[in-house]
Amino acid sequence: QVETAGAIILSRTDVAKEGKAEEAVAMLREMNKEAAIITTPIAQLNGKKLLDTMEHAQSLDEMMEDELRRAHEHRDHHHHHDHEHHDHDENCTCGCHDHEHAHHHHHDHDENCTCGCHDHEHHHHDHHADEVFTSWGRETMKKFSKADIENILTELNDQEKYGFVLRAKGMVAGVDGPWVYFDMVPGEQEVREGQAEFTGRLCVIGSELKEEALVELFQI
Repeated sequence: QVETAGAIILSRTDVAKEGKAEEAVAMLREMNKEAAIITTPIAQLNGKKLLDTMEHAQSLDEMMEDELRRAHEHRDHHHHHDHEHHDHDENCTCGCHDHEHAHHHHHDHDENCTCGCHDHEHHHHDHHADEVFTSWGRETMKKFSKADIENILTELNDQEKYGFVLRAKGMVAGVDGPWVYFDMVPGEQEVREGQAEFTGRLCVIGSELKEEALVELFQI
């Protein structure tokens, strides 16, 4: 074990007995919550990556805060867009009124209408305006295949099981060699290969996240 100003390097993690390296990381993290703990074998990290990690690696907490900020910006932008979308006057030519009139031409609603159209509209706006987002994240040495990650991201769409997931991001060691990077927003996901990082990191942003279910999903 070698300690630097900004990083703690664990050696022989690739030959340590299963679970031992994770135990060491947990103990070190209790003593130092800020330093980057390098668990990836040094041979897999080039000199520049190692130096960058020592000097200004993004911690898991910083990664989660960054993604949480992006989530709130996305929500606020969408909420602002909704307000603009409905702030029309009689001379507006955006076409929204035309659509609305056509909609009412086919559906004669009143205040007791139960067709669900009004409910959907209010739910849509409340969801973006009032949602309180939280974050869940883990550092991990676990290896994943691209198929593993793709299946996990598909599973995250199950709102009843995992809560509403607005964003998921991470980079993990790959079982076949290259690291696996992923990004996900509702309805869209990207899984790609990338260079080795100093340790694996997972981050999920959403509302009413069910953390125990996330731990089970990622099996960490």
